[in-house]
Amino acid sequence: MVTIGDVLFQIVSLVFLVGIFAVAYILIRSLISKQKSKPTDLVEQKLDRIINLLEKDKRE
Repeated sequence: MVTIGDVLFQIVSLVFLVGIFAVAYILIRSLISKQKSKPTDLVEQKLDRIINLLEKDKRE
């Protein structure tokens, strides 16, 4: 026989497990997006440096 306490325990356990997977997914996704953004920042910095050097070269 199933009691209300057993059902509530099962629901709470299920919510807890889903929460653990959701947090893990969000953390992994944010780490991947941070890694992808780093190379673009480096490329932008290099391009800015090249542009500055070209502008400096035109002035001379």
